[in-house]
Amino acid sequence: MSEKNGKAESPARKPVPESPGYARGKRAYGMIMTAVVLLALSSNPFGILEHILPARWSSKFIISRCRCLYGEPCWPSEASFARLAEEVSQPLLYPKPPGSACYPASSPSGDCSAVQEANDNGIWRSGHPGSMQNLNFESHIFCNGTISACYLNASLGIPCEQGSVPVVGVDARNEADVSGAVRHDYFGRSTARGSFLLWTHHLKDIEYHETFTPVGGKEVIENAITLGAGVQWVEAYDAVAKHGRVIVGGITLGGSVGAAGGWVTGGGHSVLSATHGLGVDNVVQMTVVLSNGEPVIANDHQYTDLFWALRGGGGGTFGVVTSVTYRTHPSTPLIVAYFRTAIDSPTIGPTVALRRLVTEFVRMMPQLSDAGWAGYPGIEPDPDTGVPSFSVTMLAPNVSWAKANESLNPFFEYAHAVAANSSYEAGGSVKVHTSFTVPVQNFDTWERSLFRKTGAVGGRVLLGSRLIPRDIIETKYDELGEEIAQYSSAGVYFLGGGFTSTVDPDSVAVNPAWRKALMHLVFWKTWPEGSSSEHIQGVDDWIRSHVEKLTAIAPDSGAYFNEAYMHQPNPQYTFFGSHYAKLLSVKQRYDPRGLFIVAKGVGHEQWDESINCRV
Repeated sequence: MSEKNGKAESPARKPVPESPGYARGKRAYGMIMTAVVLLALSSNPFGILEHILPARWSSKFIISRCRCLYGEPCWPSEASFARLAEEVSQPLLYPKPPGSACYPASSPSGDCSAVQEANDNGIWRSGHPGSMQNLNFESHIFCNGTISACYLNASLGIPCEQGSVPVVGVDARNEADVSGAVRHDYFGRSTARGSFLLWTHHLKDIEYHETFTPVGGKEVIENAITLGAGVQWVEAYDAVAKHGRVIVGGITLGGSVGAAGGWVTGGGHSVLSATHGLGVDNVVQMTVVLSNGEPVIANDHQYTDLFWALRGGGGGTFGVVTSVTYRTHPSTPLIVAYFRTAIDSPTIGPTVALRRLVTEFVRMMPQLSDAGWAGYPGIEPDPDTGVPSFSVTMLAPNVSWAKANESLNPFFEYAHAVAANSSYEAGGSVKVHTSFTVPVQNFDTWERSLFRKTGAVGGRVLLGSRLIPRDIIETKYDELGEEIAQYSSAGVYFLGGGFTSTVDPDSVAVNPAWRKALMHLVFWKTWPEGSSSEHIQGVDDWIRSHVEKLTAIAPDSGAYFNEAYMHQPNPQYTFFGSHYAKLLSVKQRYDPRGLFIVAKGVGHEQWDESINCRV
């Protein structure tokens, strides 16, 4: 040790030579950290790269914020699709709009008459890849107002174009096909312009279980049924009826709604919900293919957060559901009610007669619910007069005929009194064509008698809706009746209350507003084929204005994700309520790269209106 300026000075240290292993480790560490930084910057957080790199450099590093669409340079090559074709069990699909069979008009390329005849057949439409239940979803409106579509009426002189029909897809026949499609899905959407279609229509497996134990559990559930993603409700109802059972499911003409897809992942309402709960309240187990292609089984024992989210968090959001296992219930006798009116007036529009009928029915809804009724009251233009008129189809399971009549006869009597005192010139004349109740053996008998026919699809339609809580009905039935009477077409669906209202709102992901709702109020407008974008925008404006009015009447409620206004303001709360934050967390866990994006669904706010580009 030496001294300098009175302080001891340490001798200079000799450099320690690096061992070969240490040197290699230091280089590896440097490479790893460099890769981490580059990977972090490649997503261009907060637009950093635009500010620190020249434009000609930054474009080389930034991963596009937008998905790759058909016709863009990034679209996969034929070789890429050839590799996918080798991995799946069926040839790839190249969907065409159904209307393409009618073009060219001078010499149609297909059986145009057959397509036109089957237009309103939901089973037919669901059996053709690229065909949508409502035709407006096959078309695409560009920002400049031009429309790409393929209309059934070729005489309009408008060229047949692809519209929003997917351009290529996989015909999934098993779980491996779904996994292969997901791993190769470069586009991230299932049905939209320039997109890739994953068609699960042929996943038709149905297995009835006398006893069923969920994977990872010990409990034994009796009389359950597992339905593949392509099973439709008409098939599911037939399957459980053979065992003397019923299942909580959807109702539509033809029974074409899927039993193990968007219906249940959106919540799943049913005419049996007041008796047995929503569809999501009856799910025991689900199989789903995640965004990495991995198939998993979700239930109350494993993947519990995913299982919670899948029951009401929205279809096409967390993965591809390939099967659902449901509880079933004993089949019981029903009392069914039918009521139909014809209203006539000098003008086709809202009438005093309609307002009186609707308001009285809405006022009676709470007591009818307590008496066991549920069903489908609605408004449609009378086929003869063209004036919006009121009808009711309802059922009361396992209720005596006398009790059913006691609860409903007051409405029948009121309606007949309105008709007797109605006037064509003053408020509209009313004829009550039907008003009776009848015992029916069981749900299967009733469903077969009414719904095994075509209709209700093949048009162009825009919906608005609101879930109306019981307390709002009890205190604002006059205001509701006034509003509902403005609609020319509506479903005053009487599907809540009863068992549904007793379920813990947080037990599943479905909008908690369902637990207070007695009415699912849906209204719609249609437009003719070939209408301009300005005309369609006018329909949209009308729907929006009435959505706003319903929101003012029931501000703390929400709307049913599967049947709602597609441009709904504040969709996070309106569709998911207090569950949204948890749903977003689950999505980020199971779909971190955002492969599955649905308009107005969980995580949509991270994308632009086209759901093509991140914001």
